[in-house]
Amino acid sequence: MTPAALRALCLSFNAAVEDLPFNPGTSVFKVLGKMFALTALDARPLTVNLKCDPEDALRLRAEHEGLIVPGWHMNKRHWNTVTAAGALPDPLVRELVEDSYDLVVAGLPRADRLRLDRP
Repeated sequence: MTPAALRALCLSFNAAVEDLPFNPGTSVFKVLGKMFALTALDARPLTVNLKCDPEDALRLRAEHEGLIVPGWHMNKRHWNTVTAAGALPDPLVRELVEDSYDLVVAGLPRADRLRLDRP
């Protein structure tokens, strides 16, 4: 997956925005103020931190050793760092980004979820 494709994917979700709160090179993608993806789009290899169900996180790390690792500078139980460019298939990366978005939305208040059309 290219950096442009990753950015477009993250911004394709309902109410998703890109923020640069740490520095100009680190993109944080949020939904209603809550982060679902963090990446340095100019980094090589391209990696992205994504929220993940703890059990799925462990399974994914075992299945894709070295390509999906505990989240760098994140809660290792709930976040993975995913190598988005290279050996992982793009459909898997897209699924992981969508799962991260869905997990964050699920934690929002009901009124916000309804506004996003995700009860």
